[in-house]
Amino acid sequence: MSPDWSRIDTVLLDMDGTLLDLHFDNYFWLDLVPRQYAAAHGLPVEEARARLSSHYQQIRGQLNWYCLDYWQRELDLDIVALKKTIVHKIAARRGTEEFLDIVQRNGKRLLLVTNAHPASLELKLDATGIDRYFDVILSAHQLGHAKEEQAFWQRLCQQQAIDPTASLFIDDSTEVLASARRFGIGQLCGIHKPDSASEERYPEGFDSVDSLLEL
Repeated sequence: MSPDWSRIDTVLLDMDGTLLDLHFDNYFWLDLVPRQYAAAHGLPVEEARARLSSHYQQIRGQLNWYCLDYWQRELDLDIVALKKTIVHKIAARRGTEEFLDIVQRNGKRLLLVTNAHPASLELKLDATGIDRYFDVILSAHQLGHAKEEQAFWQRLCQQQAIDPTASLFIDDSTEVLASARRFGIGQLCGIHKPDSASEERYPEGFDSVDSLLEL
């Protein structure tokens, strides 16, 4: 993909799977949490994993899917404390900081827009220091809607005085990109290897890159 940078005032960036390696989150929710849930409730790990997978699917794309408070109540696990045990796995994707530095130096407004819960956001910013590149950092929890919902984009653009037609948005989720397209975000780009430990996956219907430096 080659964005038309002459038509871009604002760059909107997802965090997990776009700026940061999604391996942290996949390992946490698909491996560590099932094992901890199994141990806490006296279940075989595979049964715990199946129960959690069903629960995940029921609320995927809703704000509660990203809410650590919700999962703490539902699973009776200290989710934030568990995340802190694997903080060493938090890592920026290849090219992230170089890309942010170039965009910042070229005078584009940079916004980090994530579905991540504020506690998770704080943990990851502390671990990586990427917050220093951004003009604005917003969690969907602050706006009351996940990025999959049109209300997220309406509130974001109103609150931050963003011209959607003069914006570039990058995200690893096909569903989120589709929501941004419906709202009228001018230029869109996906990520085709958000988890460094998994195979490539291409967001259907959208141009995508591996490293942000390709842009």
